[in-house]
Amino acid sequence: MPAAAVAAGVLALSACGSGGTSGGSSGAGFVTGTGGIDTVAKSKRQDAPELEGETLDGDRLSTADYKGKILVINVWGSWCTPCRAEAPYLAKVAEETEAKGVAFVGINTRNPEKGPALAFEKDFGVGYPSLYDPTGKQLLRFPKGSLNAQAIPSTIVIDRDGKIAARALFALNGEKLHKMIDPLIAEK
Repeated sequence: MPAAAVAAGVLALSACGSGGTSGGSSGAGFVTGTGGIDTVAKSKRQDAPELEGETLDGDRLSTADYKGKILVINVWGSWCTPCRAEAPYLAKVAEETEAKGVAFVGINTRNPEKGPALAFEKDFGVGYPSLYDPTGKQLLRFPKGSLNAQAIPSTIVIDRDGKIAARALFALNGEKLHKMIDPLIAEK
């Protein structure tokens, strides 16, 4: 439980940030690209952690079930204004890229009750599942020095090999989402 409290504290300090490009040390192997999107060269990517738990709908979800797909993980809260701004873009790009082997999973955090989060998904047409993680435990699973979630919203993209490939620490639009996803779709 103390680790969860630390995660909640870190997220509270960075909640709904306007974006940033903080990352690991100079040896972390990732660079900040244009627009504050961090990327990692294919040869330097770290394994993504397995995230698993209950979704907002009460189902069980494991990111291990998405092996072989590009997985876009979006950390959000229903109370977060930038999350509201990016939600329609996430929903649209999820639909546009599904046939290309891309899946989306949300991590709803810092919502003490599911009701507001479920209403958020309905209001913005979010058709992909979201893990319910009110204390931020899922976020602690990312390896130290990796591209991990450090703000709300954060978006992390996992390549087909289960490795962390890109991250944004700000609200995304469709164009920026495609800048993160399209290079991975083109990878063979």
